[in-house]
Amino acid sequence: MAQVLEFKLPDLGEGLTEAEIVRWLVAVGDVVAVDQPVVEVETAKAMVEVPCPYGGVVTARYGEEGTELPVGAPLLTVAVGGTGEPGPAPAVEEGAEPTGTAASAESAVSAVSSEYSGNVLVGYGTAGPAARRRRVRQTAPAATSSPVAAPAPAPTHQGPVPVISPLVRKLARDGGLDLRQVRGSGPEGLILRADVELALATARDHREPAPTPVASAPSVAPAGERVPLRGVRGAVADKLSRSRTEIPDATCWVDADATELMAARAAMNAAGGPKISLLALLARICVHALARFPELNSTVDTAAREIVRLPDVHLGFAAQTPRGLVVPVVKDAGRRTAESLTEEFGRLTEAARQSALTPADLTGGTFTLNNYGVFGVDGSTPIINHPEAAMLGVGRIIPKPWVHRGELAVRQVVQLSLTFDHRVCDGGTAGGFLRYVADCVEQPAVLLRTV
Repeated sequence: MAQVLEFKLPDLGEGLTEAEIVRWLVAVGDVVAVDQPVVEVETAKAMVEVPCPYGGVVTARYGEEGTELPVGAPLLTVAVGGTGEPGPAPAVEEGAEPTGTAASAESAVSAVSSEYSGNVLVGYGTAGPAARRRRVRQTAPAATSSPVAAPAPAPTHQGPVPVISPLVRKLARDGGLDLRQVRGSGPEGLILRADVELALATARDHREPAPTPVASAPSVAPAGERVPLRGVRGAVADKLSRSRTEIPDATCWVDADATELMAARAAMNAAGGPKISLLALLARICVHALARFPELNSTVDTAAREIVRLPDVHLGFAAQTPRGLVVPVVKDAGRRTAESLTEEFGRLTEAARQSALTPADLTGGTFTLNNYGVFGVDGSTPIINHPEAAMLGVGRIIPKPWVHRGELAVRQVVQLSLTFDHRVCDGGTAGGFLRYVADCVEQPAVLLRTV
């Protein structure tokens, strides 16, 4: 006899509380193997393929493509069981009875052994130590791929309000909405973001004045396209807002003659071997500068009122992708050669373009390098990547008039800007760091001996 097991959206790690369904990889009636990817979801950090820990036949899918689901909400149900040698059966909570499936599903399941991976579904993939077994819910086989009820007016909840996502609670709180008056459209009455947005829109419509009988009267609602702040765009908005709210930042900048740095890079690449990128040389300069000015490789523990100076440099770099701005992190940048940095920058940049960055690729940075010169601009005032303490911005390198050795000459000039957290250091330290970076750009020979 086959059993129907419910697979919920797992904890994707790094504090993520929800994900948007981008593409289903299986359909109702498909046979899936243990740990086979069944859906592609987009979080605020990355695009992730979610594998299912059960082997069997898909009997229902929850949510259409484009739907946002909180962690813990059902994704699909799988009919598990068969006539062959069974694998480890999923645990059933005391008092819960296993349920049957439709005859067609049971027939298909008979060809598949009852399997359950038991792996932790955190982050990217399921490889890892054993996780808790999932509860077997009494779930009837669904006839459609999206068994989600339409929202409707609801009486006041008599018990705890069924909300999982803290973002849903915040959305309701910001809109002045009492969640006890909202009927959830999710499983077991779970209140989803769509339910709150619908309730807020309904309340807003009721508050708006009735239209005047004049045919030419303008519409009350503002014109223009509305773009939801969610996914990567929403995460960027939240992080930048938090940075400007919490960090007392200041910016200093300087022009530098990069002619010698460009010549040194050209000579290195002409010698054969792996090509060295300009970003890798700038990263090497940053690492050396942070060794001299460790105050800028730190973070502030506001609760303890302490500055935490970090022992290693994990260098983030801003990358523009079709999904928006992301900041991949090169781990242990201080221990890498120019060749290793070039290779890692290339790998992460390509992964960003393919939306294949994992949450681990996007977290843990201690300092960020932002080469906005690729957009053809000379300068900018970077916003610190919270909770870091500083960001170095690099403008375009272009020929400009410059006094070189007492004479006017055309040199390759770049503008460097440093935004820093004024809590971790004063202007003297920040200026010293930026001046050292500029000196290395102008006279790279001493630095390059260590590359």
